[in-house]
Amino acid sequence: MAKVVSTLFISADGVAEIDLDWHFPYFDENMGRAVGEDYDTSDVLLLGRETYDSFAGAWPDREAAGGDDAPFAKRLGDTRKVVVSRQPLEFAWRNSELIDGDLLEAVAALKADPDVAGVLIPGSISVVQQLLAAGLVDELRLLVHPVAARKGRRLFDDGDVPYHLAVTATEVFPTGVIRVIYAPTDAPAKVGYDEVKDRVPEGR
Repeated sequence: MAKVVSTLFISADGVAEIDLDWHFPYFDENMGRAVGEDYDTSDVLLLGRETYDSFAGAWPDREAAGGDDAPFAKRLGDTRKVVVSRQPLEFAWRNSELIDGDLLEAVAALKADPDVAGVLIPGSISVVQQLLAAGLVDELRLLVHPVAARKGRRLFDDGDVPYHLAVTATEVFPTGVIRVIYAPTDAPAKVGYDEVKDRVPEGR
């Protein structure tokens, strides 16, 4: 079954709607490597409408320009891109398609498709939120910047049930960015103060 992976740039206070003013100063070769490794997990990109418009408005031109980022731009162009939108779209960027029907059903079908190795969701906060709530995200790959953004959309929205996450990998970059990979997991056993009071620090 294909793995669904979310990859996000995020601030220390949980803002995943990046501001380029606080993002680019931390983008170094380590972050570039991490991004490449995230893209290596998949052969399908799942994109919300805003993220798709941002990508399609930049990467085809970068591929045509033939600069340092042209190989990655070509890779994005060659990859199958499935777009979530409530409105009909006409695509100029190759290998792009509109999601067919309900988001959750479509993602479940992608996960079950033997011809799909993996699905990567770059950005696309609302898409990730819906899939997290439905239990369809297998990994959250976060690049946590050492900045409190203080404004912007956060990854985790308000809800009644907490998401419990297992840390499967971490890495600290010289810039202070922390790369952390989470996988959803079951809630731990319920514990109250009586069960932990013997771990309270001793008085001095």
